[in-house]
Parts: sequence; C-alpha cells; structure tokens
Amino acid sequence: MPCSPPGARVRAAAALAALVTLTAGCAGGLESENGTTDGRYIEGDGTATEFDADDRSTAPDIEGETLDGDPVSLADYRGDVLVLNFWASWCGPCRSEAPVLDEVYNDHKDAGLDFLGVNIKDNETAARAFEQAQEVPYPSLYDQPGEVSQAFRDTVPPQAVPTTLVIDREGRIAARVIGETTYNQLTGLVETVLAEGGESDTDEGGDGGDPAAAGDRAPE
Repeated sequence: MPCSPPGARVRAAAALAALVTLTAGCAGGLESENGTTDGRYIEGDGTATEFDADDRSTAPDIEGETLDGDPVSLADYRGDVLVLNFWASWCGPCRSEAPVLDEVYNDHKDAGLDFLGVNIKDNETAARAFEQAQEVPYPSLYDQPGEVSQAFRDTVPPQAVPTTLVIDREGRIAARVIGETTYNQLTGLVETVLAEGGESDTDEGGDGGDPAAAGDRAPE
C-alpha cells in the first residue's frame, strides 16, 4: 500500500483546514485592526446597533459598477433611506436572508426606501447567477477586492458577511446588523429611519458612530 511522505500529509491537512475555514459560517472578518483585510472570521449573530441622529457618521463616498455594468454611487441615493447589504454567493446566511431583503424592499420602496447590494470577494459569474436565482430586485455593486468595506473602516465598518447598514436621507449611517437579519428586525430599523425628517438640526457626520451612544437590538 503506498504511503504519502509526512510533508505531503501536512500540506494536505493544512489545505483541508483552510477550505473548512472558508466555507463554514461565512461570516468573515473583513477588517483588521490596521484597516487591512485578513483571514480572521467573526461570527455575526444578527445583533443590530442603532445610532442616534446626533451620533451618526457620514457614509463614505463610494462608487463603482454594478454586476450589470452600470455606474453606481452612494450619492445617487441621497434623499432616500438606503439599505446597504454586503453579501457573497458563497455565503450561506446571505442565501437564507435574500428573501427577507426582497420582502422588506418591496414592502417599503414606495415610502422612499432603496436597496443597494455590495457583492464582496466573489466570482462575478457566481454572483450574477446568485442574483438571477434569488430574483434580486435591486442592483449590487461588484467589489471583488473588498475596497468598499475598507472605505467604511473609519465610520461603521461591516465586520462580517452578511452585514447590513441603514443609511438615512442625509447619507449618515443610522443602523448596522452584523450577520443575518430578519424581516421584523430590518423592518423596525428602516421604519424608524423612514419616519425621520429629511433634514435634521444636528451636525452632519456625528462623532464617529460610537456604539456606546446607541442601542443594541438582537434579531427577533
């Protein structure tokens, strides 16, 4: 019976461990402490953080192309409430929450709610197939390098895949969900922001979006 040399067995074990890490859970560490991408994985439990109006950070100016090749930027959505969802086709929780996102979007789009996906660290063909299979009714910015999440590192960074941000009419981050969201949770977050006026009396940008000045809410 042939026997593999010890070095080959070690390399095979390491490769298997890396594959398990990539595919299990899928809530991935997008940010390291110095703002670079690393291989650490953070379990997103679906907890939401809401930021008071005077403690909100302005979302960075991001732009790029959608999976359909159309130009898109956050500035396009100024004046509406925007749900920004970070997802990937290889992410199991992203697949299971997709119908929830679609339902919240369809239930509130006439009230001034928009959705924009951010497809991150993914194969473009697989991402397009995901959109078609899930019948996603809103566009997604294609961000294979993960540059969009890096742009948020000084405000309210997405720390897992999926992560969902709610951005108010003034372009400020009003809420964040790390991990898979639910219909009741996301509906509560967006309806709170939709009920706000278009312009507030507070200084735009806040003081960094410190979660200590906001409320945490677990998924329902």
